[in-house]
Amino acid sequence: MIAHQRDSGSVVVPMPAEIDLANAARVGEQLRTAAGAGVTVIVADLTGTQFCDSAGIRTLLAARDDVAQHAQLRLAVAQDGAVRRALQAIGLQHVLPMHPTVEAALDPDVPSSR
Repeated sequence: MIAHQRDSGSVVVPMPAEIDLANAARVGEQLRTAAGAGVTVIVADLTGTQFCDSAGIRTLLAARDDVAQHAQLRLAVAQDGAVRRALQAIGLQHVLPMHPTVEAALDPDVPSSR
């Protein structure tokens, strides 16, 4: 997974197909590393992620806390996927902004979906 800088203040970090205990620490490190100088928005691109367990959810929350002083963490999560349903079931959309696409997550005028 390689982060892609979209503009001077935004970075998109593609997430793996599955986020679980086996790779959650690596995912968290990639999100924290993305919070470089001048980055104000980090988009975790979960549009291709098919599975995210509790270790993955904890990693997303920890990354949000870790980068909060420098950047806002936003999630791009497919509108009709199992990952979105799982994240919404625990109320994560109230803690982390969730958008249906990377483009929507990058657009400051598009409100997060609840």
